Amino acid sequence: MKLSTVILPIERWPKSREKWRRAEELGFHAAYTYDHLSWQRLENRPWFGAVPTLCAAAQVTSSIKIGTLVTSPNFRHPVPFAKDLLTIDDISEGRLVVGIGSGGTGYDATVLGTPAWSPRERAARFDEFVTVLDELLREPLTSRSGRFYAAQNARMLPGTITTPRPPFYIAATGPLGLDLTARFAQGWVAIAPTSNESMNSEGRVRGQIAALHDALQQHQRHRSDVELVLLDGFSDERPLASVDSFVDWAGRYIELGINEIVIHWPEPDSIFDTDASTFERITLEGMSQLRR
Repeated sequence: MKLSTVILPIERWPKSREKWRRAEELGFHAAYTYDHLSWQRLENRPWFGAVPTLCAAAQVTSSIKIGTLVTSPNFRHPVPFAKDLLTIDDISEGRLVVGIGSGGTGYDATVLGTPAWSPRERAARFDEFVTVLDELLREPLTSRSGRFYAAQNARMLPGTITTPRPPFYIAATGPLGLDLTARFAQGWVAIAPTSNESMNSEGRVRGQIAALHDALQQHQRHRSDVELVLLDGFSDERPLASVDSFVDWAGRYIELGINEIVIHWPEPDSIFDTDASTFERITLEGMSQLRR
């Protein structure tokens, strides 16, 4: 089992830089960041861009995986974004992971001055965005015209260090998103949902994993072809309260088949306000207990 973290891009680089360095020192498998222009949960806080942040993080680390968790079509076009990813992959010497989701309905959905997309259009754009991005990162030259995105002689030279392209980790829960995961992804991202009276968070993730396995089977892929990633921080579970809480919580999700657990770097005055010393003990003592 792998343990990773999300570092929010909310501080000026001299301070943020130390978090990325420390994440590598603590032995995290990967350090991710969100790809937003602003985040509604912290809309009045500073927020920096994901692409330059990852480029900078690649320069101050040497072994830890880095990437988005997640980016979306909300304000991205696959052609310039593919060029950005090509560059991050090069600077990091092949350590890039590309987390992709359909995007939400918050600030990012309307910041460019257009109405938020309907659920149907959002799903269609998600599918086409991933399809085009996959081709761009695999091929030296791409020309295609779709319903939403076009590429005319888009050159991606010299190509990515990671072949045939950096891994895609797709965040999805519905049938269309899981089918997209089965077609393109090397990883699937689940968000531990808030419990309700009919089913707890663990039960809902179990159901999503079963649906993903069905989708993989339909595309003649084995369940071991895709890493199962759980992003913590949005449910009513509190695994970071103590080392024991984390070990118990993580152990239950590992039994479901989760390969990688992602926890948020402590951020005061936010929903990720976790005791920093407990957080570090979890990364060291908690992981040691799980491996035993």
